[in-house]
Amino acid sequence: MARSYSVYDVFTDRKLAGNPLAVIFDGEDLSDEAMQSIARETNLSETVFVQKSANPAYSARIRIFTPGRELPFAGHPTVGTAIALAERTHGSDATLDLVCVLEENVGPVRCAVRLREGVASFAEFDLPRKSQQIAMPLEKLGISNALSLKVTEVGFENHVPSIWSAGVPFLLVPIHDVGAAQRMEFDPQLWEKTVPFVDGALASAYIYCRGGVNHSAKFHARMFASGMGIVEDPATGSAAAALSGAIHHFDRLPDGHHPITIEQGVEMGRPSIIHLHMDVEAGAISNARIGGQAVRLATGSLDL
Repeated sequence: MARSYSVYDVFTDRKLAGNPLAVIFDGEDLSDEAMQSIARETNLSETVFVQKSANPAYSARIRIFTPGRELPFAGHPTVGTAIALAERTHGSDATLDLVCVLEENVGPVRCAVRLREGVASFAEFDLPRKSQQIAMPLEKLGISNALSLKVTEVGFENHVPSIWSAGVPFLLVPIHDVGAAQRMEFDPQLWEKTVPFVDGALASAYIYCRGGVNHSAKFHARMFASGMGIVEDPATGSAAAALSGAIHHFDRLPDGHHPITIEQGVEMGRPSIIHLHMDVEAGAISNARIGGQAVRLATGSLDL
């Protein structure tokens, strides 16, 4: 059976940057084992399988796989799939604003998509879950060793390593500056010996600091997930979603709207821009959204 697919570069407005995503449009009748094998074959950070949802109010049900395992939720697959389905239905040169709901294992995810002729499409989604801290003991020295950094380079201001999740847990590691982020070297063996397992899986590393190479970036980030089969990820929306809780917690954001731009993938030569928006009311996050652009790189079919 020929199954159509597209490859999109996500969280970027140009090809061969951002985070590549494979979208398999004909994802029906594939076993879990087959989907995992296809994800290993594509060898991208994530591969999405589009299926029909049992709920007619939802645009589609999507399954998200890394080369190593299935995820309940992920950011760049949500943004990329929302754009891919909109362009597949309306064309990439349409001028249109629309809303869709994607059914993911984490639950329904509401997405807004903006199509504009001659401009890379944009999508953003409401976080399916608010970021929550997971309290677990962490060893700062072991973390710094796993990143090949001095222990004094881990942490800035009142930000300290902590675990947060908005559907997928990450160990968020604040470091001193962009120079440290570019100089660090991730050691997966030391990381595995040092950090805890969360929800039965090794906590992935999300390294962040203030500022960025791009003058508009408020934060610079890198992400490593050897437990998922990902050496380094060029853009991680689910980690940015988790970061929203840490930013609010450590920075004590005042009530109001807070737009935050996060750059990632710079060290990989695949610069990405993730847009995080948070609304704070009565001292708590009332709403948060993740958004970005995506461009189609390739289309084809799988003979499976």
